[in-house]
Amino acid sequence: MEENTTEISQDKAVLVGLILPTQSEERTNEYLDELDFLAETSSILPVKRFVQRLNTPHSNTYVGEGKLAEIKEYIKENEIPLVIFDDELSPRQLRNIEKALEVRVMDRTILILEIFVQRAQTSYAKTQVEMAQLQYMLPRLSRMWSHLDRQRGGGVTSRGMGEKQIESDKQIIRTRIALLKEELKHIDKQMATQRKNRGKLVRVALVGYTNVGKSTIMNLLSKSEVFAENKLFATLDTTVRKVTVDNLPFLLTDTVGFIRKLPHDLIESFKSTLDEVREADILLHIVDISHPNFEEQIAVVESTLNEIDKSEKPTILIFNKVDAFSYQPKDEDDLTPLTRENISLEELKKTWMSKLNENCIFISARKKTNIEELKALLYQKVKEIHVQRFPFNDFLYQNYEEIN
Repeated sequence: MEENTTEISQDKAVLVGLILPTQSEERTNEYLDELDFLAETSSILPVKRFVQRLNTPHSNTYVGEGKLAEIKEYIKENEIPLVIFDDELSPRQLRNIEKALEVRVMDRTILILEIFVQRAQTSYAKTQVEMAQLQYMLPRLSRMWSHLDRQRGGGVTSRGMGEKQIESDKQIIRTRIALLKEELKHIDKQMATQRKNRGKLVRVALVGYTNVGKSTIMNLLSKSEVFAENKLFATLDTTVRKVTVDNLPFLLTDTVGFIRKLPHDLIESFKSTLDEVREADILLHIVDISHPNFEEQIAVVESTLNEIDKSEKPTILIFNKVDAFSYQPKDEDDLTPLTRENISLEELKKTWMSKLNENCIFISARKKTNIEELKALLYQKVKEIHVQRFPFNDFLYQNYEEIN
């Protein structure tokens, strides 16, 4: 019984976030909700949250000394072995916090990296994740060897054994990163050749925030069985399928989901995966319209896409999960401003979405609502590009549509 209790407690963690002048308390709680989901995806059970209001994160300990002492008291009393911070910690912050709390400390970046480690299936994805991990680890190597210096009493001009060991470890990591980069370059060339061998077929890429239903939509359109799960980053490896809508063939690609504060090293490591986005002719931007902050998620994806590829591409916004959309109508005598929670889906469609015209559609992949309408819209968009590449086929498509 005691062993089981220990195993359960090892999965527990507390979450830590900040309320900043540029980040409201409501927004901080939303970020912590997502951090909670990330933790659960990594089989960690968050049991408490600590939030502090500061003008800027403390340069040494992220939170103030008083809040750090409060966290330490709680984790000691409740035997919590893990503390997760909602932002990326600097090497100094990480070192100081671990020394003060005397438990394992993670930040948002390393948590995302650990999820990627768990999710990576192919050797390519594993190589990408390992390189991102090592690049993150390099400036954060723990001074685990410093006790040797204290024991030997290193002089002012001499380098202690601990310092030498750290430099040795850093060199090992640098060498490994260099090898991984060469390996990825080789794989990148192979994947570039594969993309070139696909010919001139129109390429359509599914993009979007993580856990919005991209893989489910991929399965519906391609009639395949791509892994789909209600967890963040359910799939990491790019999946490409040849799809035919009516008589029109094209290539459909499912890509890794984006997220707020996505580690830059991951973007760099997943370059080839993201090349599928760069080389796509059409983007299907999937949005979970049932999420209370779907508009911010749209902004995160668009910002990441702009970082990946500056070119303008035809994009269809696909608002998924309409079956899960909910709202709370305001009372007639309530004169406070409308919020997202007070607006119905029909009212929402009349806002900025109405200007998108045929470049957006509302569906439920789970309930298969409006899937045929999505296929018809996709057919028209793909056909516009297809007939430019294969003008002699235009006559055939016109006759086919007349017959059908």
